[in-house]
Amino acid sequence: MAFATRHFVRAASSDAATAAAKKLLIKHVTIIGGGLMGAGIAQVAAASGHTVVLVDQSDEILKKSTKGIEESLKRVTKKKFADKPEAGAEFIKNTLKNLTTSTDAASVVHSTDLVIEAIVENLEVKNELFKTLDKFAPEHTIFASNTSSLQITKMANATTRQDRFGGLHFFNPVPMMKLVEVIKTPMTSQKTFESLVDFSKAVGKSPVSCKDTPGFIVNRLLVPYMMEAVRLFERGDASKEDIDVAMKLGAGYPMGPFELLDYVGLDTSKYIIDGWHSLEPNNPLFAPSPLLNKLVEEKKLGKKTGEGFYKYK
Repeated sequence: MAFATRHFVRAASSDAATAAAKKLLIKHVTIIGGGLMGAGIAQVAAASGHTVVLVDQSDEILKKSTKGIEESLKRVTKKKFADKPEAGAEFIKNTLKNLTTSTDAASVVHSTDLVIEAIVENLEVKNELFKTLDKFAPEHTIFASNTSSLQITKMANATTRQDRFGGLHFFNPVPMMKLVEVIKTPMTSQKTFESLVDFSKAVGKSPVSCKDTPGFIVNRLLVPYMMEAVRLFERGDASKEDIDVAMKLGAGYPMGPFELLDYVGLDTSKYIIDGWHSLEPNNPLFAPSPLLNKLVEEKKLGKKTGEGFYKYK
């Protein structure tokens, strides 16, 4: 009898271990942050059949986010359902039916499978958010950040679910850009990682995997490239116009580095490079730029302010 009991306990333990190892099928998603990125992620998640709650600080922001999602869906349906307007209208209706909004994150995470954070690029603010939500979210819930430059590991350490924490870096504009970088920290479990990969595929994206290194893949290559272009210009080796033309015609890039810097925002680029420089002060790729610093100080931040490296009407 004792043998039978031991055998049953071992079998039960084995079954539990197998169940624990199974990937989480993500159905309910909570997205914190109703800006361009958060709204874009909410749109693709809702459009792919997920139940989505979009959270921000005020109803006014959320109304603007919802309106933006509706306009974006109309653009999508014009292409996707060009010859089937009725199907397009049904698609918009079903997508919006999957989407609700809230100003109280703590009250809506109690039944969610995945929390995606897409708020301001400030580690302290993000950590405070995750620390709070960690108390209210169920044990199975996975936390993910859409950060493009901050360490995922530092955010995970603000919670008690380091093994259920990863990065999901979408690209702007989310409905159009196919890439998602799935970031695995040293503590992220394989189950969590695979669940995030599956979710990325489920929302119609092509996931790539990367460790928690500064900038992940795209920005780790892109930001130093843009900074080197600025240094080339600072030294007087070439004009910014010629550098942009050279990279578009010579490398096949859709935008030159200065056009891209203005599009991204010079303040955003400075924030990223300053953060990386503080992590690796001796890395020449992360050296600050006096010209970039000067333009940001003068509030010439690129397209959004009407002037950066170029002037915009």
